[in-house]
Amino acid sequence: MNNISYRILLPIGVSMFASCSSTPDYDAQGTFEATEVIVSSEGNGKILYLDIDQGDSVVAGRTVGQVDTVQLFLQRQELSRQYAALDASRPDLAAQIASLKEQIAGTLTDRDRVARLLKDGAATQQQLDNLNTKLASLQGQLDAQRSTVNNSRSSIDEQMNALVVKSQAVDDQIARCVIASPISGVVLDKLAEAGEVTSFGKPLFKVADMHNIYLRAYFTSDQLSALRLGQKVTVVADYGAGNEKSYEGTVSYIATQSEFTPKTIQTKDSRANLVYAVKIAVKNDGLLKIGLTGNVYVGNNGN
Repeated sequence: MNNISYRILLPIGVSMFASCSSTPDYDAQGTFEATEVIVSSEGNGKILYLDIDQGDSVVAGRTVGQVDTVQLFLQRQELSRQYAALDASRPDLAAQIASLKEQIAGTLTDRDRVARLLKDGAATQQQLDNLNTKLASLQGQLDAQRSTVNNSRSSIDEQMNALVVKSQAVDDQIARCVIASPISGVVLDKLAEAGEVTSFGKPLFKVADMHNIYLRAYFTSDQLSALRLGQKVTVVADYGAGNEKSYEGTVSYIATQSEFTPKTIQTKDSRANLVYAVKIAVKNDGLLKIGLTGNVYVGNNGN
């Protein structure tokens, strides 16, 4: 009985020892990730529509939703009304000084006439002096009136310019109520629905750039000397059930600090408990998905 038990246990023990001591043929392992962007509301109000669903493809800059802008539109109308009222109140310099200019012209005519009469002895110097005094007074009034009108116009211009800035700010707010994705990609999560009231900074949906995907792999410290930024490596995606596909990858990031080995990752050296994260950019052919496992071959062993 003891002999049978020994023969049965021996192969199992050998098999377990071989499994624990085996070294993976790849240089590093990791999972595929993508650049994810959370698109948040830039306006306040009710969401009129949000035409996206989880899994939809979106194009950068294309409108997918709209936040209500009625209140902003009313503000814009009020600012336009105030602007028009100020513009209508601008004093007309020509009209304001027309009377004084007429008086000055008449006084100049009188002064010239009296000056001629004075030469002939038909007028007195006092009459001429009085007209010169009157002319100086009228000229002073004209200058003062010009200054008053110009100051008034400058003040109105400043108020109108301030309204222009306010209008531009409202126009900017209205434009920001249009909901669009900043990148082309796939919607991972829809975080709001039409009819809900949103506010500035509230997340609406999450989108990932699936065209340019990357593998976050983990290398031990003794492997880093074989890596450099821009280096070409082979990435083998594991689709499960024995289905694999090789891709060319480019090292785009190498961590400068180590971290504990993730539990789901198997390293070249099974005893290593500290690893360095390395991002490897891969051109997605449409098959790669976030969360897929991939193996890295620094040489061409993956082919």
